[in-house]
Amino acid sequence: MSDSPDAYPSRRRLLGAVAASASAVAVPLLSAERASAATQVTAPSSSGSGLSLTLLGTNGGPPPLATRYGISSAVVVNGRTYVVDCGRGAVTQYLRAGLSMPSLAGIFLTHLHADHIVDYYAFPMLAAGASGSQGFQEPIDVYGPGPAGMSSTVTGAPGPLPGTVGMTRLAGQAYAASPTFFMAEHTGTDPGALLNVHDVLPPAGTQASAARTAPAMRPFTVMENDDLKVSAVLVPHGAVFPAYAYRFDTDHGSVVFSGDTTPTPNVVTLARGADVLVHEALHPDGLAGLGLPQTLIDHILAGHTDVARLGRVAAEADARTLVATHLSPGQQTAVSDTTWRRLLSDSARDADYGGRMLLGSDLTHFAVRRRGATP
Repeated sequence: MSDSPDAYPSRRRLLGAVAASASAVAVPLLSAERASAATQVTAPSSSGSGLSLTLLGTNGGPPPLATRYGISSAVVVNGRTYVVDCGRGAVTQYLRAGLSMPSLAGIFLTHLHADHIVDYYAFPMLAAGASGSQGFQEPIDVYGPGPAGMSSTVTGAPGPLPGTVGMTRLAGQAYAASPTFFMAEHTGTDPGALLNVHDVLPPAGTQASAARTAPAMRPFTVMENDDLKVSAVLVPHGAVFPAYAYRFDTDHGSVVFSGDTTPTPNVVTLARGADVLVHEALHPDGLAGLGLPQTLIDHILAGHTDVARLGRVAAEADARTLVATHLSPGQQTAVSDTTWRRLLSDSARDADYGGRMLLGSDLTHFAVRRRGATP
């Protein structure tokens, strides 16, 4: 599969156009969505039992915004924290959310686009220079896509594209000076020693040529411990391969993350009966409002999910609550929160979906309860 300029002509134009239109309008960082029996807004906790979800950042796309942080979420299960994607500012938002670094037990990457990984290595890099209550208590597990089976077209970085294991190793080499200096002064550790990194490989027989369609598949187990089981499916996201959606199943409830994807039966299968489905949302008219041409909007839509489709996805999955995140465009000047909520409501009505449709915002916290649990 080739990622040639002819096949994907618009990504650079998109980044430039969106970056140029980014707004610096200040908005509250905390949102108080109306609670439901399945999903209630609470303060986060990295101690005690139970299941909670915190949206660390909700912006879609690499261009940085003043009003939203990059895409990242945190799931807390019985006091252990698992981060899903590490967009811009994930470390800062993690701490602002009241989550402790010693509680971090794992990181899951849906795919290797910049807006999902830019703060990934910042977690071990910064923790390596800390100690006690400020750092990791033990190495954490990292799970992310394996090699794409493609060659790099980046000047100065020839060869096969690395997966998560290779990317982490190369990041360790690139940033070796800092921990070396710290360790020479006996004040730090090797960031690489704080990570157990795993390439998540698609099921045998799945080829990179399937990236755009993500063949129908049953969820497969990525990891499992006493607190949770994490499953995954492939999702279609343009030239990206592999790209995953993840499901977290616990004794307290279940949370599913779509990752970046076009509508696919794989997400419906993965999210079947979930208590919360965290799904990306794109509003084409909002992109048009940024002055982007229709051909470019169509190209972007080919790798993402129109907010108008979310009600149908939630209904088909019989998910109890859907939370919209990775909002594109993320600028409130392009699409206001009021408009997003109306679009979500319209989508639910059109699909005859009776569950909750909630708009995600940075640092929103949800306590998740299993379907049928006593409030």
